[in-house]
Amino acid sequence: MLLFDLYRLLDFALTLLLLAIFIRAILSWVQPNPYNPVVRFLDRVTDPILRPLQQHLPPLGGIDLSPLVAMLLIEAAKMLLHRLFFGGF
Repeated sequence: MLLFDLYRLLDFALTLLLLAIFIRAILSWVQPNPYNPVVRFLDRVTDPILRPLQQHLPPLGGIDLSPLVAMLLIEAAKMLLHRLFFGGF
């Protein structure tokens, strides 16, 4: 029971992170106010993941692909987490 709760907590945290990256990517299209508390929170939460990716992935035609790569990596981590907790394929 405790392992299942731990799995749910980690899965929920990764899902929230995925959502934060998605919202930040959408907001980047409309140039939000950088002093808005929501925008600042999203930046603080997602920067540790996106910055290293941005350093290694140059923009492709002016489009930053780091949110897409980060979201794919988070989904892969969620699948790995499921496999570690429950086994199987």
